[in-house]
Amino acid sequence: MTWTIRPPRAEDQEMLAEIYLSVRRETFVWVDPGKFHREDFAAHTNGETVFVCAHENGRVAGFLSLWPADDFIHMLYISPELQGQGAGKALLQALPEWPQHRYRLKCLVKNRRAKAFYLSHGFHVTGNGTSPEGDYEELSFFPV
Repeated sequence: MTWTIRPPRAEDQEMLAEIYLSVRRETFVWVDPGKFHREDFAAHTNGETVFVCAHENGRVAGFLSLWPADDFIHMLYISPELQGQGAGKALLQALPEWPQHRYRLKCLVKNRRAKAFYLSHGFHVTGNGTSPEGDYEELSFFPV
């Protein structure tokens, strides 16, 4: 598939919020789904740089949010029906100075699929901690 990475548009906000909500509810099955709300997307990406991944037909597949001051990838979410088709990889490759720049993120330990994705794209476990949604590992990408 061919993916386009672009900044978010006003008309994307509803779809991005829906992707965020649906993927969280589907993935984080150990968390009460009532804790997740559509409004979370706007609140949780406030002040971050958001990259949108769209299919060549214009359909939004997902997004990545980055806190640039810390080179911290806060979120990378892809619609369930489009996962495994290269959209996540396209988002990583669109990061500024990828792969010559160090990035880091936190991945919940129970989110094994996400951890496998990041490890397969060059990230390494560099720490751990606990959050309200469960234990996490800090993963870092070191320049090649």
